[in-house]
Amino acid sequence: MVNKITLIGHLGRDPEIRTFENGSKMVTFTLATNESYKDKNDNWQNLTEWHNVKAWRYLAEKAERELKKGNLVYIEGKMTYRKYQDKDGVERTVAEVDASTIQLLEKREPGQRNIGPMSSPGDTGFSSSGSLQKGTSSASPGAPENDDDLPF
Repeated sequence: MVNKITLIGHLGRDPEIRTFENGSKMVTFTLATNESYKDKNDNWQNLTEWHNVKAWRYLAEKAERELKKGNLVYIEGKMTYRKYQDKDGVERTVAEVDASTIQLLEKREPGQRNIGPMSSPGDTGFSSSGSLQKGTSSASPGAPENDDDLPF
């Protein structure tokens, strides 16, 4: 069985980090994905979907330091569902993407670089394994540097 989700979208807000009593960290942010289509009257329609994203430990720390509202990012992870009771006692269910890979898909400003002992100029992505991924505009390591060659 497989539970895998891949998203490319823009951050809706700056990442927010929480540190728990045991020292582990979790970051949360929203991601907007957009889709355009023609309706039955041949008019273009735009549909924006909002996704709740969370990441843990090293990935959370990197996301908090390096991602900002509006950034275009590539996310891989799994869908999770969490139940809770609201203030009125009504049970609610929240869908979240538990990210295992986050990669920035934008070029950095001149002189801007990642912060941290494993970073070097040109690093733009990171995964939960802690390994940095090289590249400036490709969605995965080894993908073409020219955006025109990307299949999406």
